[in-house]
Amino acid sequence: MQHYPLTLDKFIDHAAKWHGARTIATAVRGGPAELTSYAEVRRRSNLLSGALLALGLEAGDRVGTLAWNTRHHLEMYYATMNAGLVCHTLNPRLTAAHLSAMINEAGNRLLAISANLTPMLAELLPLCPTIERIVVLDEPADPALAGTAPVPVDGLEALVAAHGTEALWGGFAEETPAGLCFTSGTTGAPKGVVFTHRSNYLHTLMSIQPDAYCLSAKDTILVAIPMFHANAWGLPFSGPAVGARLVLPGRDLDGASLASLIRAEAVTIACGVQTVWIGLLDHLDATGGDLPSLERVIIGGSKCPDALLQRLESRLGVRVQTSWGMTEMSPIGTVESSRLPAAENRASGRPPIGVDLKLTDASGATLAEQRGTVGHLKVRGAAIIDRYLNAPASALDEEGYFDTGDLASIDDSGSLTICGRSKDLIKSGGEWINPAEIEEIVGRDPRVGQVAVIGKAHPKWGERPVLVVELRAGEESDGRTLVDMLRGRVADWWLPDEIVKLPRMPLAATGKIDKVRLRAGYEAGEYADYVSARA
Repeated sequence: MQHYPLTLDKFIDHAAKWHGARTIATAVRGGPAELTSYAEVRRRSNLLSGALLALGLEAGDRVGTLAWNTRHHLEMYYATMNAGLVCHTLNPRLTAAHLSAMINEAGNRLLAISANLTPMLAELLPLCPTIERIVVLDEPADPALAGTAPVPVDGLEALVAAHGTEALWGGFAEETPAGLCFTSGTTGAPKGVVFTHRSNYLHTLMSIQPDAYCLSAKDTILVAIPMFHANAWGLPFSGPAVGARLVLPGRDLDGASLASLIRAEAVTIACGVQTVWIGLLDHLDATGGDLPSLERVIIGGSKCPDALLQRLESRLGVRVQTSWGMTEMSPIGTVESSRLPAAENRASGRPPIGVDLKLTDASGATLAEQRGTVGHLKVRGAAIIDRYLNAPASALDEEGYFDTGDLASIDDSGSLTICGRSKDLIKSGGEWINPAEIEEIVGRDPRVGQVAVIGKAHPKWGERPVLVVELRAGEESDGRTLVDMLRGRVADWWLPDEIVKLPRMPLAATGKIDKVRLRAGYEAGEYADYVSARA
């Protein structure tokens, strides 16, 4: 058999050769989307590789990207990775202190940044001594920036015009690092996860399977997952791999912008976290109208309340696929099949080939019975982390499994249900309360937009549960009725001591509920005005 390294240049080369005219749409605020083709993205990415190498970057160097979902960001993905550089995606919603810590740990030499984010540089660059050059994406670089920044500044178009040359892609081992993404830090300090060409390639083959994302050349995919979050679930690779159209929303993920984009580009599959779809549904409910082209919504992040799943499917007439994963898994762990009827109690689906799961007890011993019981979830596979960036030791157990930190169960059909984070368990009177069970029940109420349960310190019981909800726009509840939903479904001593109704739930930069901030805000007394009931 031929030696055929599993490197990411194969995807964009394939798309350019066999689906070259298929378009990539980038949203433009106040106007029609900007269109380009796979053939053009391949050409420009290759020239950009040549330009980056001409600046003195070498194989293995890390290039930070601080950017939205646009075609220029996509070009930077392929330009860096295919030349043997490492694309380090950074989250624009983080503080300069957090960003600089990640940039310095990675040792980034160059930073590519969206034009509308360049005001961040005044605070960021003095904290990042490794940055030698700035490349401005999406719009021409502000001439004033070149005079004030402590390092050279280039606009992408000017850089390609001045230094762009054809570059040789590939030619390195498939285990070569391709990307770097830090975890969200919602459950601890952010840690760097390095994706290799091989892991991304195999993850792509997993994701396009019929019982996973089920992608093909007939699809038009809205990528509403940020490209700075676990490679936007791998869609910048899986889209070109099958020749599907990509629709990139830029920075605008509000309901009105997404509804307009979905209609204009005839999107068939939309991918994103639950907060995105809450905004879309609220907009459609307020203004009317439908999204007739839309067939499926793939939803990930934190567990989606049943009420939102039902609302999506009934209002939009689509099939919703739930999924579960982590940055450390590239990120797919399980996906609910689009080819099977939706279960009454929605699980997170089954693992595709290349992902293996097991349940253990708290000590790490594998449970003898893996079905119908709750255990600590561990995973292994070809696109799952071995060790974190700069970590001295592996993150795996003696059998080669990674501990996800989740509690989970597996039903008789092999579908996984996440039962909560092990660190989120509340110990009250020496017994455990599982917040995820409470969240699932309250999340069925159609008045509830988002729900979370956190623990508060208690002088007698150690900890007691607090129910925090964000109600849908225009909805009301005295809080007591939400607790009444739990009676008879959980033990009485599980019932929350307090109900907090927040106008907006604190979210991590990935769109998931940030329980670290939620607990800190509660403990600091920031939510005292929102307590609606006490037991």
